[in-house]
Amino acid sequence: MNHNASRRQVLQGAIAIAIVVGFDLVNREWVTSASAASEFESLPPLDGILYTDTATRNAAADDFGHLVRRYPTALLKPGSVEDVVRIVRFARSHKLKVAARGQAHSTYSQSQVEAGIVIDMSSLNTIHSINAEQAEVDAGVLWSQLLQASLEEQLTPPVLTDYIELSVGGTLAVGGIGGRSHRYGVQVDNVLSLQVVTGAGNLETCSREQNRDLFEAVLAGLGQCGIIVRATVRLVSAAQNARVFLLFYNELAALTHDQRLLIAQKRFDYVEGQVVADASGGWRYMLEAASFYTPPNKPNNNSLLAGLSYSQGTEQIEDKSYFDFANRLAPTVAFLKENGAWFYPHPWLDLFVPATVVDRFVGEIVSGLTLSDTGQGPVLLYPVPTDRLTLPLFRVPDEAVVFLFAILRTAPPDASAIASMLADNRTFFERNRDRGGYRYPIDAVPFSQADWKQHFHPVWGRLVSAKRRYDPDNLLTPGQGIF
Repeated sequence: MNHNASRRQVLQGAIAIAIVVGFDLVNREWVTSASAASEFESLPPLDGILYTDTATRNAAADDFGHLVRRYPTALLKPGSVEDVVRIVRFARSHKLKVAARGQAHSTYSQSQVEAGIVIDMSSLNTIHSINAEQAEVDAGVLWSQLLQASLEEQLTPPVLTDYIELSVGGTLAVGGIGGRSHRYGVQVDNVLSLQVVTGAGNLETCSREQNRDLFEAVLAGLGQCGIIVRATVRLVSAAQNARVFLLFYNELAALTHDQRLLIAQKRFDYVEGQVVADASGGWRYMLEAASFYTPPNKPNNNSLLAGLSYSQGTEQIEDKSYFDFANRLAPTVAFLKENGAWFYPHPWLDLFVPATVVDRFVGEIVSGLTLSDTGQGPVLLYPVPTDRLTLPLFRVPDEAVVFLFAILRTAPPDASAIASMLADNRTFFERNRDRGGYRYPIDAVPFSQADWKQHFHPVWGRLVSAKRRYDPDNLLTPGQGIF
């Protein structure tokens, strides 16, 4: 393929019709498709494709939240890691901002960039190797793809997010939490090494033993210091089946008590929970737990359920294959896409709540919560012991156990309803912050630079130092609004 010719064809098509595509924040002027395309004529040859057409840029201006739109000048689908290096160096020399985009499943413009370059990492999607202890994969590989490949060797990533159609690089930039985090931490705690393109345009390898400061600045670093292009992640033995228990509670305190008991005892392999609507229009509480097994061994239900305070007779118990359990959201997602709700706005709220205040804090919010406030989206509540969390930029309360409390809202396409949900998110965040809590920054909470400084305290200085070293021109991931 003649890459110069292919790039000229793309650029000529864009120059043919001059349309305003965004605002150049550096030169303080409106950018048209013609000026945007011509700006890239000096770009070195690429293995992939640079797009400057309107449809591609419009798609890159959106994310799963459908709340904020920021229009890039171009989108790169890299054909190689070297393409990422080339585009970052080009952006640096031309004072353009850059954001990497995995599956764009964040909800408040985290992977967007106004009048800059979006790098669509989905085209870097090779699984390079799998052995008994680890897998080496490109950042654009989906966790579902890695899981399917690893299960052929009876292996699995230790921690999977509930929705597994997310990219490896995307979740490693934020943390990656799931129902096995009480045993293994979050996904960033299970990374062995990384290849990273820094904001300076350098390709670096890093791990706990090599370039540790970069390793710790990138994992859960929200894309501020480097773009993950390849990761080596830990694997563990996989069971064939999962026995899944849904246990229902009338009282919040009874649920959280049992959740803390179960993670302390490691009685189940997987522990989560939800706040669910009851038939009367109110709320009750559900413990979701799973025990993994390979026949002829089977879980002992009596031992697993002994001493728990759920409402007897309401339990639901089901056996599934391990993959079907990991992929359990697939039918729901298919239904939401079919009825269109998947494409509605999603002003999500994700908070880490200190265990010492979780019953009162969550109880106060749930008492005033209605189904319309959530758009019938799920409300999650589950515990994580903090001694499993090892990366400094993954911020949680300073307690032995914290709870992820998430209201995964779906909003109607109505500006006033969305504004109300965003205002509630901010109010709930502040209440939790004032009790020592944090947010999990995949969600939709308006945040100032002062908020970010508070969020990263006491490691804010480390992040600032890493930013200056690895992204000296402040190119990377402006959508977070951190710097």
